[in-house]
Amino acid sequence: MTAGPDRPYDPGLQPERTLLAWRRTALALAVVSAAIARYAGDRLGLVTAALVGAAGVVGAAWAYHRATQRYRRVHLWLHREDTLAGDGLAFAVASASLGLVAVVAAVYVLQVGLERLA
Repeated sequence: MTAGPDRPYDPGLQPERTLLAWRRTALALAVVSAAIARYAGDRLGLVTAALVGAAGVVGAAWAYHRATQRYRRVHLWLHREDTLAGDGLAFAVASASLGLVAVVAAVYVLQVGLERLA
């Protein structure tokens, strides 16, 4: 059985596993970002929480879309060239979105902790 553009290139399906991992990561980032927008408004301000939540969801959606595009490009590239080439743009955007969410979550936790100490 020969591999064609309509069949997976890799018998171990590594590109497919990578795509699924990126999709899970993007989904988790979107959920956490939406939770920040929903629950952190009283502590961080509605506008700040909404902006952070929206930025996280947009970043997650973009990373999800980019991962799908990259999978398609890699799939075709492997069939054509038999080598793997790629960039780290989706990783950088997802990391930046996650970093933003982490900073806001840390501020939220610190505010709640300081209020309980007072």
